[in-house]
Amino acid sequence: MKRLAGQIILLWGWRRTLVAFLAGALAVLAQAPYDFFAVCFISFPLLVWLLDGATGEASDGWFWRLRPAFAIGWWFGFGYFLAGLWWIGSALLVEADSFAWALPFAVVGIPLALAFFYGFATAVARLLWSNDIGRIAALAFGFGLAEWLRDFLFTGFPWNAVGYAAMPVPLLMQSVSVTGMVGMNALAVFVFALPALLAARRHVRLGAALLAVLVAAHVGFGYIRLAIPEKPAERGLDVRIVQPAVDLSEKWDASVPDRIFATLMGLSAKAPEAGHDKPQLILWPETSVPFFFAERPDALTALGEMLDDRQMLIAGVVREEGGSAADADRRYYNSVVAIDDKGEIADAVDKVHLVPFGEYLPLADLLGRFGLKQLVAGPTTYAAGNERHPIALSGGIRVLPFICYEVIFPDLVAIDATSAELIVNVTNDAWFGDTPGPYQHFRQAQIRAVENGVPLLRAANNGISAVVDPRGRILDALAIDARGAIDVHVPISDQAIVSSRQRRINGLMILLLFALAAFTSNVRQKLRAN
Repeated sequence: MKRLAGQIILLWGWRRTLVAFLAGALAVLAQAPYDFFAVCFISFPLLVWLLDGATGEASDGWFWRLRPAFAIGWWFGFGYFLAGLWWIGSALLVEADSFAWALPFAVVGIPLALAFFYGFATAVARLLWSNDIGRIAALAFGFGLAEWLRDFLFTGFPWNAVGYAAMPVPLLMQSVSVTGMVGMNALAVFVFALPALLAARRHVRLGAALLAVLVAAHVGFGYIRLAIPEKPAERGLDVRIVQPAVDLSEKWDASVPDRIFATLMGLSAKAPEAGHDKPQLILWPETSVPFFFAERPDALTALGEMLDDRQMLIAGVVREEGGSAADADRRYYNSVVAIDDKGEIADAVDKVHLVPFGEYLPLADLLGRFGLKQLVAGPTTYAAGNERHPIALSGGIRVLPFICYEVIFPDLVAIDATSAELIVNVTNDAWFGDTPGPYQHFRQAQIRAVENGVPLLRAANNGISAVVDPRGRILDALAIDARGAIDVHVPISDQAIVSSRQRRINGLMILLLFALAAFTSNVRQKLRAN
């Protein structure tokens, strides 16, 4: 091991760059749908050894001395995000005639930009670097800080955060209910990087002990959490989730909306599955209704006739607001609407966190001059909603809707989930076909249920639609590209172990602990050198 580490440390030029790139790309195998987390015990020790050799000229200032470390992290990140997000390009091929030109910008450009976060992580780590276990703490702090920033900077895109690699199954998901994603990201990097100590023979016993303790705590807490019976549910909800599997090439085709609507109606109106009561809530995916209700009042009438007493439908729609269709002030929202048994829209919630370039064009006036436009098939550019609020169902049960990728933001969901007993996520992952994208999206939604201690109802146009309990276990699901509906009785029980505020505090305390450990080792090393 020492010989291998020495060879990695002494690499230079393109060989050094290639190893960093491949180490990052390899780490993606720890994410869904592969869930092979063991590869991170290779990727992160390689990264540690590369950073051991990432030294600048002594005559340079501290800023310039960090350039080699930043470059290593950037190439690691570029490999990680390129291998993990290549499927984004599939959305541009849905309407290839219009958007194929943008394929390189999406497939390569997004990883190029996201790699700066990991370059920042390794630069911060190198600033606190030492030659013992302190450098492992420094790397954990650097990545934990970078992943936290990735949650909100430049509108945020915390997709495939490193911490998800440590949570492939419900047994290993429970710790996040205490640490939050901030703490989980830092702890995961620390554990994955500890085998790098085997090469130096320094602090090996301490590293092995910490590795054993942290892994045992992670697994043990999950085992205990899953073994403890849930509190008896005082209430429950019978739910039907509809997955219509509509081909996106037909989604806004003016000749087929009636057929799409008939498919949704047929799946919603069928008799309950054996052993299930008639659903109280029916859930349709994001933008599932292929027309504006204002233009088709007959559709609302049909829904009112289909829904029985005290039944409610929550459907993803495009909602319009403002003047006439020709009015420049007319606005369109990516929304969910709640339709009651009278066929009336009882409530509506608009998407607050829109996808840049997908649902709106940032700096539209400037970029429009260069011929750029949003990269999404639909009626128009969307406006962002002002606020999110829970939708009240019969019996007083409140569900909080998150549309598409809104559910990947831990703080966004944690702040709002305190006001509801259920999380609802509607999405249209058909843009990405049967690629890793829908599986990664579902995993992140699954983790939100565990964090907040509430069930998750998820409806996707072509999958993965599912019901997840408060501990991350899948009660029922529909596979990618399956057309159908699932009936599930959802007990309303359990709540978060700690509040969202306490989770954030816990995560930041873990970051602070790693920063303190790294700083102490760094100072001690400098004092010894003097």
